[in-house]
Amino acid sequence: MFTGLIEETGTVCEVCRNGNASFIRIAAEKVLDGTKVGDSIAVNGVCLTVTNHDGKIFRADVMNETLSRSSLGTLKQGSKVDLERAMSAEGRFGGHIVSGHIDGTGTVSNIKQDGIAVRYTISADDKLLRYIVEKGSVTLDGISLTVAAVTDTDFTVSVIPHTAEQTILPYKKVGDIINIETDIIGKYVEKLLRPAEPKKSGVTMEQLMKNGFI
Repeated sequence: MFTGLIEETGTVCEVCRNGNASFIRIAAEKVLDGTKVGDSIAVNGVCLTVTNHDGKIFRADVMNETLSRSSLGTLKQGSKVDLERAMSAEGRFGGHIVSGHIDGTGTVSNIKQDGIAVRYTISADDKLLRYIVEKGSVTLDGISLTVAAVTDTDFTVSVIPHTAEQTILPYKKVGDIINIETDIIGKYVEKLLRPAEPKKSGVTMEQLMKNGFI
């Protein structure tokens, strides 16, 4: 589990797409402190498992499905990425509950200065927008943000200077793809409120005939 508070930005050293053996190598410092092979690091909001590291660069295997369904597929050597280690039991819960399993991607449709902040508008599919509410939480490329506004086609977040300085958001341009993870609590609530499916009786025609009912 993650919190959406980015610890540092890393730099992509290599992206290898080789059939079923795709992997990514990223240069980092802070997130590798105390990290062991098998630990999880969120890369632009995508939970990846560290398969190797030397204290300066770590490698993580990436499924082709992940490359095609997330912004990781657009990465190349030199790309900057948001990084966060999995939350430790004694850590502060400063953001919100982030699983590292993105729900889909959106497109940056507008970037506007708003006083000291910058407002980013993200166009997204209906299946994602249904879980995004004004003043609720959303994760963009691994960053925990508060939703400022929502329409039928997009939503907007307002980013303070500190968040911008610690993340890759300043590198984003209109038209760029961004990973979206909606609030997991909303998805659980929706499922719990669905009507229960009727249980199948399990009684067969053969059983009825055997017991003389037919």
